[in-house]
Amino acid sequence: MTTRKIKYLGCVAAVAVSGLGAAPPAAATARHVVLPGQSIQKAVDAARPGDTIVIAPGTYRESVLITKSGLTLRGAGSRTVITPPKSGAGNRCATAGNGMCVLGTDAKPVQGTTIRSLRLSGFKKNALWASRTDRLTVQGVIAEKNGQWGIAEERSTRSLFWGNIARDNAESGLFLSNTIDTEAGATDTRSTVVRYNLLQRNRIGITVRRLRNLTVANNSVTGNCNGVFVVGDEGRPQAGDMAIRRNSIYSNNKYCAKTARLPYIQGSGIVLTGAEDMLVEGNIIRGNEGKSTFSGGIVLYKSFVGAINQRNVIRDNLVLGNTTADLANRDTGTGNRFSGNVCEVSEPAGLC
Repeated sequence: MTTRKIKYLGCVAAVAVSGLGAAPPAAATARHVVLPGQSIQKAVDAARPGDTIVIAPGTYRESVLITKSGLTLRGAGSRTVITPPKSGAGNRCATAGNGMCVLGTDAKPVQGTTIRSLRLSGFKKNALWASRTDRLTVQGVIAEKNGQWGIAEERSTRSLFWGNIARDNAESGLFLSNTIDTEAGATDTRSTVVRYNLLQRNRIGITVRRLRNLTVANNSVTGNCNGVFVVGDEGRPQAGDMAIRRNSIYSNNKYCAKTARLPYIQGSGIVLTGAEDMLVEGNIIRGNEGKSTFSGGIVLYKSFVGAINQRNVIRDNLVLGNTTADLANRDTGTGNRFSGNVCEVSEPAGLC
């Protein structure tokens, strides 16, 4: 080795030892533990992106507001219970009547936050409400007996809802929308996934409103008035371009009275209104019984503003014992195709 090369390697070694020119170390992450009687919100306020907040078993009477990216909140499953505070005062999540809120802005969405393994119960409005988020993960959360939605989001992308239970909520167990306060065309969720959830005894198990590009798969939906409801309207782009596959949707026979926009609902499996380019595939849909406009196993119906369904594919589903029909196309849209389904009664005849 030449003298010049030896001197060069010596300089490189000296720089490495001193740290000069080396890549900066990754930011340290912290673990915050919250015990019964302590405040989850204080731990959230003290946390930095990348930190984990561990919530011990117990009951916590508060609403939690999260506006930071990269946090993980993890409870001990059903033993970690969050219920309404004694008064509605507090942060904006509490004053809105919600249990836990993940709220970003258009300019700065909350990114990469995870909520896991806890129970949210008895809130006036929603158990968990998210707005303007990206890559939100909600896993193993129980949302029960809330006045509006169980788990809900708007203006969000690339979310994952996995292995949650939403039951006995006044409206939808899971509610996903483009926006709730303005009229707009369907937005691209960039592959949001709703998978392996149990939706039970809500008004509607899963509502997907004015969205595109997402998957609803492997969920168990039972005891609601309506299992899965896809809502579109005259906005452009139109709702659709999503997959509903391999779900078990059965006995959604609860009665729900009519509203200002919808007739009464009972005995509905999957309902598509104003949707396009959907794939409804490989679902098991049984025993949904009723005489409503939307009653039946898989039902296509125009939206309440008259938007039609078009170019949807309904194939390879097991659809039996549903009334007034297993498959029902009660729409005037074109290009909707039914193939390979196992069923007995259809409207019009010949879809089975």
